[in-house]
Amino acid sequence: MPIVKTKKAMNNLIDGQILEVSATDKGSKADIAAWAEAVGHQYIGTTEDGELLKHYIRKCSDDSVVEKTHEQIVQIDQLAEQIAAGGILLDVREEAEYAFGHIAGAKSIPMGDLEARLAELNKEDVFYVICRTGKRSDLAAQKLVKNGFTKVWNVMPGMTSWNGDLQKNI
Repeated sequence: MPIVKTKKAMNNLIDGQILEVSATDKGSKADIAAWAEAVGHQYIGTTEDGELLKHYIRKCSDDSVVEKTHEQIVQIDQLAEQIAAGGILLDVREEAEYAFGHIAGAKSIPMGDLEARLAELNKEDVFYVICRTGKRSDLAAQKLVKNGFTKVWNVMPGMTSWNGDLQKNI
């Protein structure tokens, strides 16, 4: 939800103004930073006060910001078939989300850790990137492509629509 609300709030700002976004979801640190980068706003940083996170973003353009999306997608109902044909399922949700239920065999790298852990991934592999709804995985897929990965698919709409078995680490 922080990204949806942030998007709406940014539309009401003028170029150069800074938006403060309050959130309690730890995953919002990576999500908001990645979103700001993807749409061309400046992510200034985050402060933490106990459970409360305050994100600061500067609007960088008066023009309508066109949000980029990763073009290569695979529908969730086709995922099992795609993975069986070869490929790695990369789950970019937070550790707790992954622990409470993930698709067996998925590799967990939370969105916030992805940049630092790119060396763990082989650029020649095929990746199917998944998150809860498809938004975070879209940003992660863009990040992978930006870093030289060429066989990257965003899984839509994400774990919220997965009807198969789940593996739990709890």
